[in-house]
Amino acid sequence: MGIIIRVSRIITIGRCIALIAGALLALSCGEEKSGATVITFWALGNEGENVRELIPEFERRNPGIHVRIQAIPWTAAHEKLLTSYAGNSMPDIFQLGNTWVPEFSVLGAIEDLRPWLQTSNLIHDSSYFPGIWATNTIDSAVLGIPWYVDTRVLFYRKDLFLAAGYSRPPRTWTEWKDLSHQLKHLAEEEGREAYAILMPTNEWAPTVILGLQRGSTLLKDQNTRGDFSGPLFHDAFEFYSSFFKEGLAPIGVTQVTNVYQGIAEGFFAMYITGPWNVGEFRRRLPAQLQDQWMTAPLPGPNPETPGVSLAGGSSLAMARRSSHKREVWKLIEYLSDPRQQLKFYQITGDLPARRETWRDTVLMNNPYARAFEVQLNHVVPTPQIPQWEQIAMKVQECAEITSREKLTIVEALSELDRSVNVILEKRRWLVYGR
Repeated sequence: MGIIIRVSRIITIGRCIALIAGALLALSCGEEKSGATVITFWALGNEGENVRELIPEFERRNPGIHVRIQAIPWTAAHEKLLTSYAGNSMPDIFQLGNTWVPEFSVLGAIEDLRPWLQTSNLIHDSSYFPGIWATNTIDSAVLGIPWYVDTRVLFYRKDLFLAAGYSRPPRTWTEWKDLSHQLKHLAEEEGREAYAILMPTNEWAPTVILGLQRGSTLLKDQNTRGDFSGPLFHDAFEFYSSFFKEGLAPIGVTQVTNVYQGIAEGFFAMYITGPWNVGEFRRRLPAQLQDQWMTAPLPGPNPETPGVSLAGGSSLAMARRSSHKREVWKLIEYLSDPRQQLKFYQITGDLPARRETWRDTVLMNNPYARAFEVQLNHVVPTPQIPQWEQIAMKVQECAEITSREKLTIVEALSELDRSVNVILEKRRWLVYGR
């Protein structure tokens, strides 16, 4: 009896499998009969999940095109893209972090979009922040279209600034340092341990930003050697290190276990970070502090203009080997339309790349977004070479060592240049043949 029941179950399962297979086949055949061209789109992280909301409208407008989206975690994206390139199985269109553009350009994996731009009525470089557009341009080739942008600005406590004698955020390095000392003095008067600013030594961005603000190119000799020992970066690094030497910033990450708790308790009053933290500050700071924090463009050495910051974000790239380039370009144009950019901002909180979108009341009425718009007009790309991310990790190590005074600034920057020169050895050989 038990055997008969088991056989019956096997037959039933087999019929179910056959029905499912038949249904899938029918769907597949239906897609083929419709004549729709299928383009594959790899989008990363949260964007991969949320962009799905925009696709039905695109397919309604373009009934001959079907978009197949694959959401890929950021942690796996770089390796997966490289593997797909090696296996000749890249998606037709994919999201690419701005710092990855040089690497995939060297591989020849990305289509030069200049011919497509020449016939476009929608996409023009003038519609984008110049520093962001520059991250997608290498040797005059345009290798991606900015999709969303980010940069770093100053998040700060307005009430603590006011108590320290500042009714507005600092605009120059001199004001920044003076305010920091005033904040430290205020805490000492109140008998509490506190600092002026959080500059995590496990992040490379603050150090690099200050170097760029001072005018350093970070690298030299056609990006084949480090220039961190040069006078401009040295000057910026001294300014950075002074926050630790003068007790204005906590050393290491162990002193701050929770950024939001730290700024809520006044353990520090300033933090250099990006747009992803606007939502976090709204969620994690207590209700009584929601009108006591704000964002501001970064101070800089020059009192006439804000200090520059990093040109970040992601772009849309077309695979050079794609056999559906016309359809891919239609999708890029659709996702670049200011109306779609605004919808995507409302869904994700990602800052739109198109400058026209910033004129919409949704963004104009957001007080925290204003600083980002100002800052995005003053951003510069990091060196556009495939090795940049390796170099950035070396910069971070240098910052950590120096903040703990294990090496002098001169020693640390000399060691940084030596490490960077090793990383760039192959590039030097390719550029100079030696």
